[in-house]
Amino acid sequence: MSKADIGLIGLAVMGENLILNMESKGFTVACFNRTVSKVDNFINGRAKGKNIIGCHSIEELCAKVKTPRKVMLMIKAGQAVDDFIELLLPHLENGDIIIDGGNSHFPDTTRRTKYVESKGKLYIGTGVSGGEEGALTGPSIMPGGSPAAWISIKPIFQKIAAHTADGEPCCDWVGENGAGHFVKMVHNGIEYGDMQMICETYQMMKQGLGMTNDEMHKVLAEWNKGELDSYLIEITRDILGYKDEQGNEVVDLILDTAGQKGTGKWAAIAALDAGQPLTLIGEAVFARCLSALKEERVEASKILAGPSKPFKGDKAKMADDLSKALYASKIVSYAQGYQLMRAVAKESGWNLNYGRIALMWRGGCIIRSAFLCKIKDAFRKDPELVNLLLEPFFKRAVKKSQSSWRRVVRAAVDLGVPMPAISAALAYYDGYRTERLPANLLQALRDYFGAHTYERVDKARGEFFHTNWTGRGGTTSASTYTV
Repeated sequence: MSKADIGLIGLAVMGENLILNMESKGFTVACFNRTVSKVDNFINGRAKGKNIIGCHSIEELCAKVKTPRKVMLMIKAGQAVDDFIELLLPHLENGDIIIDGGNSHFPDTTRRTKYVESKGKLYIGTGVSGGEEGALTGPSIMPGGSPAAWISIKPIFQKIAAHTADGEPCCDWVGENGAGHFVKMVHNGIEYGDMQMICETYQMMKQGLGMTNDEMHKVLAEWNKGELDSYLIEITRDILGYKDEQGNEVVDLILDTAGQKGTGKWAAIAALDAGQPLTLIGEAVFARCLSALKEERVEASKILAGPSKPFKGDKAKMADDLSKALYASKIVSYAQGYQLMRAVAKESGWNLNYGRIALMWRGGCIIRSAFLCKIKDAFRKDPELVNLLLEPFFKRAVKKSQSSWRRVVRAAVDLGVPMPAISAALAYYDGYRTERLPANLLQALRDYFGAHTYERVDKARGEFFHTNWTGRGGTTSASTYTV
C-alpha cells in the first residue's frame, strides 16, 4: 500500500467515522490510537479491506504519511492535545502540519499555533460539527491557524465536508490562530440556545397546554416544513414520536438532568470578557446548571407554590404562537452570536467572513437549517452589518412574530412554566430597541458610592463628571470608566 494522504490519531466515534469518510472520498489514511488494541480492532473490523493503514506508534504513523505530513488529532481537549504535540514534533519535518479537530478552547489554539510555528511546523485548529453521522457522511468543518497550511489541507477538508444543495462545501478558511475553534465555540453556544428554546417550547406544550407526545410530534412535523425547518426540529419530532419495544415513550423515561462539555460556558465567558450581551446563550447554560439540581428541585416542588390554573385558551392558536416565538428568539440568538464574533474578531485581528460562516453551518452541523441561507444573504448584501435584527428580512420576521412572542411569554408567566431563554431573547430585543435605558441611574448609583464618574447627555462623549452627592465626598473620583 502507498503512503497515506493524511494521518489521524484517536479512534473514538468521531475519529473512526472521519477516517471512513476520508477513505470513501479517495484518500488513504494512516491511523493510531494510544490504546493500540483499538487500532487492530478497527483495521480488522470497520476498516477491513479499505485504504486505511493501522499504525502501532507515533513514529510509524509519521513514517507512513506523505510529506508535507498532515496529522490530525481527534482526542479529548486539554492537556492531551499538548502531550500529543510534544510526541509528534520529533518525528515531523519543517512544513509538516498538525491538526487539532477536537473541541479545544480557542485561546489554547492560539497558543499552540504560535508554539508549533516556532518549531518550524504548521498548525490548524478546526471545529468539526455534525456528530457521528456528520463525521461519516459530511460534517461542517471550520479551520483556522497557520494560513500556509490551508493550501495543503483544503482539498481533503472540502471534499469530506458536507455540501449545500448547490454544491458548495460547508468548509472554508476561517482565520489565523484560534479563529476556527472560536467560530466552532460560537456555533456550539448557538446550539445550546437552540436546544434550550426547543425544550422550553416542549415544556410549554406539555405542562402548559397538556399536549401529548403524539400531538407534539405532529405539530413539530408541520413546523419542520416551514420557516423552522432545521435538523434540531427534525430530530425533536422523531424523539417525541419514538417508542421502545414495550411501547413506552422513551423521552418520558429520561431523567431531567442535562450534561455539558463546556463550549457553551466558554461562549458565555468570552461574551463577558468582550462586553457583549450574549444573554440567551448564557440562560441556556444556566438552565442546564439548574437542571442538575434535581434533588433540590424535587424538594422545592413540595414547598414552593406557583400558579396551578390550567390553560383555557385555544391550544392550536397557542401552538402557532409558540412557533413564531421560537423563530423570533432564534433570530436573536444568531444576532447575539454574530455580535460576539464581530467583537472578538476585531480584538484578535481576524478578518472573519460572516456570510461564509453561515454557509459553513448550512450543512453537516447540528444547527443546520434553512434559516442560515438568510444570514448568508444578509452579510453578502452588507458585510459590515452591525446586527442581524437591523437587516430588512429579519426586521420583518421579528415584526411579524412579535405579538405571538409576547403572548407566549405572558402565558408562560401566568402558567408558571419557566422560559428563561425565550424570555431573555425578548428582553434583549426590547433593550436593543430602547433609545434610553436606565443605565443613567445605574451610573449615578456607581458614582454615588464609588465616585466612578459618568458622561452627560449635554456634553461630548469621552468627557467624565463626578457629583459630590452627599456634600461629604470631596472632588476625588475614580480613574477607570469602562463601557
